[in-house]
Amino acid sequence: MTEQRNNHSWLTAAECAERMGLTVRALRLYEARGLIKPHRTGKNWRLYGISDVARLHEILTLKRMGLSLAHITRLLAGHAVDLDRTLAMQQAALVALRTRAEEGLSLIRASRHRIAAGETITIQDLINIARETDMTHDTADAIAWRRYEQTRPRTEVPIAPSLYARYVGSYRFPNGSIMTVSIREGGLAAQLTGQNRLDIFPDAENLFFYRAVAAQLSFAHKGGEAAETLILHQNGYQQAAQRIDERLAHEVAVELETRIREKRPITGSEDRLLGLIGQAARGEYDFARMTEPLAAATREQADTIRTDLERAGAMKSSVFKGVSSEGWDVYEVAFENETMEWRFILADDGRMSGAWIRPLP
Repeated sequence: MTEQRNNHSWLTAAECAERMGLTVRALRLYEARGLIKPHRTGKNWRLYGISDVARLHEILTLKRMGLSLAHITRLLAGHAVDLDRTLAMQQAALVALRTRAEEGLSLIRASRHRIAAGETITIQDLINIARETDMTHDTADAIAWRRYEQTRPRTEVPIAPSLYARYVGSYRFPNGSIMTVSIREGGLAAQLTGQNRLDIFPDAENLFFYRAVAAQLSFAHKGGEAAETLILHQNGYQQAAQRIDERLAHEVAVELETRIREKRPITGSEDRLLGLIGQAARGEYDFARMTEPLAAATREQADTIRTDLERAGAMKSSVFKGVSSEGWDVYEVAFENETMEWRFILADDGRMSGAWIRPLP
């Protein structure tokens, strides 16, 4: 490699710091922590290339999301730059933020219009506006960085086999799904209602990760007692499940088997479906009737869903097809130009906790 510098490929420390909005001292600090490794010339000058700038982009993105430098170092040190993952994280955060801002503005405009017309604003209207304009509650940035952290590469660490016993058992999520953790040869495996049993691997004493999917399981326990809570970390969200005894786990499984066998939908199932389709077509959702993870995911995908429904045309009919192995109500919905499968599941409090749409051939 020659000493001649191409301005489009290499930057000096001063140039890099100025263009990235940093100080040269910050560049030295990131280098000392092993986060960047600038090229050295024959005169020992530092030159920063595209990989260094990409890593700095990762660092600054995570810092804006509230992570400490120590946390960022643990997250990135020893791992290759993944610029696409960083950009995808930023894109998801901005889309969710834009959607939520549009919802808040829509509520405010409607309320001001009612005030101008001499109408009364209800308490619920004000609560909805306060909730939609509160950007500190599970912000898009927080969801995005958790998604980033959950998808990073992981390496199995050794833990004492005697620890496995405290995690074995059944844990129930608010939507009724059960995660069963069991012993396998050399470690643990986990199985969610209606899904395959998958091996999990230790990342720490109480944190395990899947290799088959980008997800982790953590356990909360007191001292050396059996874990009482399991937390699923996936898609930027954290969902807690509480330990239940084997009798209750068996009863839940029998109830689900009965619903599947009898093709028995939840009470008011079709009204729920039609309401959801109507909201999706208008792009106006009742997020108060969704759990926060579903609401956040819907905000991210609202534009895509509405575009798909515009292409599908007017709805013609819906037919209940049965209950999935995971406990979701499944419908075949015919539109003018397309047929789709719609699925949803409820949380214990009656809110919708999951919704899924796919085109049918």
